[in-house]
Amino acid sequence: MTVDGPKLKSIVVAGLGTAVSTVDETFIDYVCGVLTEEANAGHGSSELIETLSPFLVDASVVPGEAEAEAMCTAIIDGMNDAGMIKAKTKILKTLDSAVNLSKIGISEKVTGVTDWMKPDERISNVNKEALAKNEDRYQLRKEMRVQREERKKERKSAAIQALNALKDQQAAIANTFKQPTIVGRDIKAEKFSLAYGKMDLITCSDVTIVYGRKYGLIGRNGTGKTTFLKSITNRELPVPANISLLHVEQEIDGTDTTVVQAVLEADVERERLLAEERRLIAMGDEDKTHTSAQLVKVYADLDAIDAHSAEARASAILVGLGFTAENQEQPTKEFSGGWRMRIALARALFIQPDLLLLDEPTNHLDLFACLWLENYLQSWGKTLIIVSHQRDFLNAVCTDIINLHSKKLDFYRGNYDAFEKIRYERLKQQQKAHDAQQSQRKHIQKFIDRFRYNAKRAKMAQSRIKKLEKMDLIPEIMNDPTVVMEFLEPEILPPPILQFQDASFGYSKEKNLFRRINLGIDMGSRVALVGANGVGKTTLLKLLCGELEPTEGHALRHGKLKFARFSQHFVDQLDLTQSPLDFFMNKYAGVNQQVARAHLGKFGLSGDLALRTINTLSGGQKSRVVFAIISWPKPQVLLLDEPSNHLDIETVDALTQALNNFEGGVLLVSHDERLISHVCDEIWYFDETEEGDREVKIFDGDFDDYKRQVWNLAM
Repeated sequence: MTVDGPKLKSIVVAGLGTAVSTVDETFIDYVCGVLTEEANAGHGSSELIETLSPFLVDASVVPGEAEAEAMCTAIIDGMNDAGMIKAKTKILKTLDSAVNLSKIGISEKVTGVTDWMKPDERISNVNKEALAKNEDRYQLRKEMRVQREERKKERKSAAIQALNALKDQQAAIANTFKQPTIVGRDIKAEKFSLAYGKMDLITCSDVTIVYGRKYGLIGRNGTGKTTFLKSITNRELPVPANISLLHVEQEIDGTDTTVVQAVLEADVERERLLAEERRLIAMGDEDKTHTSAQLVKVYADLDAIDAHSAEARASAILVGLGFTAENQEQPTKEFSGGWRMRIALARALFIQPDLLLLDEPTNHLDLFACLWLENYLQSWGKTLIIVSHQRDFLNAVCTDIINLHSKKLDFYRGNYDAFEKIRYERLKQQQKAHDAQQSQRKHIQKFIDRFRYNAKRAKMAQSRIKKLEKMDLIPEIMNDPTVVMEFLEPEILPPPILQFQDASFGYSKEKNLFRRINLGIDMGSRVALVGANGVGKTTLLKLLCGELEPTEGHALRHGKLKFARFSQHFVDQLDLTQSPLDFFMNKYAGVNQQVARAHLGKFGLSGDLALRTINTLSGGQKSRVVFAIISWPKPQVLLLDEPSNHLDIETVDALTQALNNFEGGVLLVSHDERLISHVCDEIWYFDETEEGDREVKIFDGDFDDYKRQVWNLAM
């Protein structure tokens, strides 16, 4: 059967669809050649699919066999419509004479006898040289992909190995250089109170922090968690003088000091001894005997603090927090605030103070760094107090929970899940005791009212009055006001509202950051965008909302589409001298004050909170102000970059509920497992190509699968 070459080529191009942009002319010519050869040989659709499918998968044109078969079927349907192939039917052929196969010897020439058993051979029109080059090229690309995946695995494996080596090293140091037990490393205070200005945050609470325990400090936004940590840092809580403590609350300054050196310099004692060593060596032959004796003492002191392994330990911590060997030799001034915060965290982990205070340590970390830190802190042998909104992190790390509630510090043994169970039982018992006491008081009061003025029973009435006065009241359970968040309902737009078609982007013409993006968002989309810091998540958000445009391909947006973007950058731009109400009304001039207050109330900013200056609000309350601001125009799509940072656990739950109720599309950039698992049904991730740029793909699985993959790749 004759095959029309140009017509076949157009069918192949149509069948490849959007994937045609990923291949070159040589590839298309090769596919056309294979199809021509198979059609001329009289092969049907099943043989064509069997021949072509593996090649499409190996060349990475499609991700799997099912997609390859669908693509082949589309091409074959086109060939059938054009009359290039026919469905094979079984045709019986009558032999001219009987053939006795047992009489055919191996040495005989059987060509003539078996002509009926095989089809006629036809001359192939495939360019053999081009075919060979094409196959070599795709084999090379396949090998490069495998090598790239191996490099990724090696990088993460290095972090895990460094973590294990660090744990072994710490254990060895503890055994070899074990210090005598220090008496009084627990922190105790009775009737501790704390205020911020005229506002009481903690009143008459007994505090006991046991050395070696790991505490999770939880409580609503604005209750005083960060202020409590600062009071410990300032030793307003009676911390024994022999306890070293460190509060990681702000990034280090950017200087010419390299990252690894900035971590090493955190060990003040080591730096002092090294400086003394340099001074003594520089003295030369002056009083050589005395100098030698001093050097011996310096070296003994350096050995005692295991100074020889300091660089290895510092490097291991930095690797776990995402710094490559090259990054560690770069000046700190070349890193953003988030990365300099990681350096501050690395310094704290390196010097290992007796008491380490961490305020939302996972806010600036990607998923792998969070998992690494979680694993590292599990073996932390000293006292640790963490403020965190991530339940899974608190469950994995903490041995105790401190709940700051109703201006009291309540201590619970166990992780967060255990805290929830114990607190529920405590509150149930307290409410039962309160109800019983109220019933008893009511009965006593009834007796007093009845017999107070009865001469015979006045003495008994007076006795009961005294009993009431001496009775310690059991407080009624006062539930916190439910945190409310409610996004306004947008105008419904028909799909597609946002679509990328073969979109590529780069900040320079020489190099793309992304290429061949073929993804979209509709009103019902619930997408989690995941990936390491620096891969381009924020840039992709800007592409989605139109702040940036593709350098190649197209970004198709509905004419009425409105976006709302949330990021920490917007929180930092709030006018701290204004109240949330004033800030909102200045942003949206002409809005009635009552309407504005009602809208702020949808995000838990009612009453006094709406009138306080923003600088007095907690980090989570400031975030709620931004949520209220960006939701007012009724956007169809929410683009949220780490929205749970600084929110308390209850507010994260409220945000989860609000996003599930929202009628528009949602794209989250987050590593909060609970938030993603309860909101998102699709995960986008970044896949590096051979050219060094990235593709954005849909992950086949849920967030638990992705989390396991990220960690297992490093094992």
